[in-house]
Amino acid sequence: MKNLILSVFILFNVTMISQTATYKSVDAATFKSMIDKKDGVVIDLRTDDEVKKGIIKGAIQVDFLAKNFESVVAKLDTTKKYYVYCAGGGRSADAAEYMTKHGFTDVVNLEKGYGDWVKKGNEVQAVK
Repeated sequence: MKNLILSVFILFNVTMISQTATYKSVDAATFKSMIDKKDGVVIDLRTDDEVKKGIIKGAIQVDFLAKNFESVVAKLDTTKKYYVYCAGGGRSADAAEYMTKHGFTDVVNLEKGYGDWVKKGNEVQAVK
């Protein structure tokens, strides 16, 4: 009986772990091919000063370092696909993790960020 209870407990935990949402980190080329499908929302997580250098075309800014980051994210539709990036990939990985822990089911992170995006010659747009 003890083994049966232990087996059920282990099975339950394995099932719960496998259902935990995770995010994907992809390189610039993969990120570009994914956002070109226009099936999700592109989010720039950089600060206002960083965004002045330009953004990925069509992106919206949600400053990860702003005090209202969590409240802004809480207003987003958790069932949509989100493509997130920052300057170098660290903040966007943190944001992607935060989002998946809060019910978002499809989040893609640009692993080396905007700097690598530009370095690879991808299109950006100026911010006014």
